[in-house]
Amino acid sequence: MGDYKNIFNLRNCTAVITGGAGMLGSEFAGGVASYGANIALVDIDKDKCQNSAQELASEFNIKAKGYCCDITQEDQVNKLAEDLLNDFSSVDILINNAAVQPPGFFASLCDYPLSTWQKVLDVNMTAVFLMVKYISPHMKKRKQGNIINVSSIYGVVAPDQRIYRGAEYRGNQINTPLAYSATKGAIVQMTRYLAAYFAADGIRVNCITPGGVYSGQNKTFLENYSARVPLGRMAHRHEITGAVIFLASPASSYMTGQNIIVDGGWTIW
Repeated sequence: MGDYKNIFNLRNCTAVITGGAGMLGSEFAGGVASYGANIALVDIDKDKCQNSAQELASEFNIKAKGYCCDITQEDQVNKLAEDLLNDFSSVDILINNAAVQPPGFFASLCDYPLSTWQKVLDVNMTAVFLMVKYISPHMKKRKQGNIINVSSIYGVVAPDQRIYRGAEYRGNQINTPLAYSATKGAIVQMTRYLAAYFAADGIRVNCITPGGVYSGQNKTFLENYSARVPLGRMAHRHEITGAVIFLASPASSYMTGQNIIVDGGWTIW
């Protein structure tokens, strides 16, 4: 039998996480850092990103650094890739996690601002393309790499519009806009494409699809959402992180092009 004691070992690996200062990004960072990975947090929020990196370095005794970057801008991503390799010498894991809710994000379909639509596409899709474009050549050169994309259940199934009656988040009426659903669906297909494209180069590409994660939604939404879930509740953010650790580690060494759905059973009904 094999020796599985170190199957999740990430020592001497560097993980780059976009949206690294956000709710899920910071949790993912702590998860892979706890298994020894060095961490590069990429976020538009410079102070939060750098502070989070300092906390990770102190708590887990690893190397961690924060990078302020608009990952929708090609020149900035190109420079970021150079800085990452200068600072860490290698990039082993890329977690494309960044997301955005620009002004007008929750507008109804017929009132949806084109500028908001474009911003969501830029962050949710174009930024993934740019990060892969500039990070993958280094992975190809080393004949190893691991890319993890983050989708959503609403990239797999359509939103249930009924759960949004009376639903609020941070004082705003909420829904799931078409821009979000369309881009998250695209992420699943981009994962399959990239997995096939990079397979011969030793680069694995997989996807994680979370269900709804509690982050301050009002009671009405919680009740509506939970009634649709076999496990009867929303996820806590740490419950998504286990799948990230699995895909980032040697435990998933024979997996590529897959979409792991962590949704409490939402999509089985």
